[in-house]
Amino acid sequence: MAAITARALVDADAQGLSSHGVSRVPRYVSHLRNGRADGTAIARIVSSRGGAVLVDAKSGLAFPACALAVENAIERAREFGVSFAGVTNSHHFGVAAYHLRPVATARMVGLAFGNSPAAMPVAGGKHAVLGTNPIAAIFPRRQGAALTIDLSLSEAARGKVMIAAREGKPIPLGWALDRAGNPTTDAKAALEGSMLALGGAKGSMLALIVELLACALTGASFGFEADSFFDAEGNRPRVGQAFLVVDPAALAGWDRYLERIESLISEMLTDPGVRLPGSRRDALASEAAAAGVAISDELHEELAQLARA
Repeated sequence: MAAITARALVDADAQGLSSHGVSRVPRYVSHLRNGRADGTAIARIVSSRGGAVLVDAKSGLAFPACALAVENAIERAREFGVSFAGVTNSHHFGVAAYHLRPVATARMVGLAFGNSPAAMPVAGGKHAVLGTNPIAAIFPRRQGAALTIDLSLSEAARGKVMIAAREGKPIPLGWALDRAGNPTTDAKAALEGSMLALGGAKGSMLALIVELLACALTGASFGFEADSFFDAEGNRPRVGQAFLVVDPAALAGWDRYLERIESLISEMLTDPGVRLPGSRRDALASEAAAAGVAISDELHEELAQLARA
């Protein structure tokens, strides 16, 4: 669990996603020490039929369970053409697209969904019910990096609000609500309230879809039932993840799929300002492979203190 989690966190930093990188280690450690996560848990398959499989993370850190789910989803997609793998009783699963890389390597298309502790109201509501609930997708290509799409469904990342609060700066109107459910530009008030969904009601409905896919189908906890990942103490979040894997060979065929992908990409790139999804992350990862990953002195010292404890 430690090894696979460390690899995922370092990979996030290498791609410039420091909010999901090794900065998470202190919080993970606090969850393990306070019983919010079980460091001895061994993820296992608890249900399967045809192209469907359910993995129980056993309240451990999410990465081993997600790896097991994706591995099985790939195997079942080879047999059935499509598969759905759910993960229940899970924890924070980091960068959603990270889990889909084996899918692209297997020459398949993958989608990932995950819920998180409540941070957003439903459309028309005032209190947090839904998580920011990331969605990711990966589409392999004949040559070059896979087309990778990864986004959370809040108007802005909660991490940006936390930085603004720490620096005493305002946030744009439309990012968040205060505790009373009123729009606010006060970052500290926003942290006590809730984030707003990307695109208003449409984003809220997308977040609801993710919540249902990741929880209703897997038996995991809904976001409003899970205490914040940012709190050292609280309940075991027991959130859920879901992975959908499709073998192009079962549909139009691998060659036709590749032709269609490249045709779309060529059309997109006729405009000089277009950047393919995932290309910036790939470029940063290449730089990090040569130069390493930089972390702050403060984080380095915090990690060193944890290692000595």
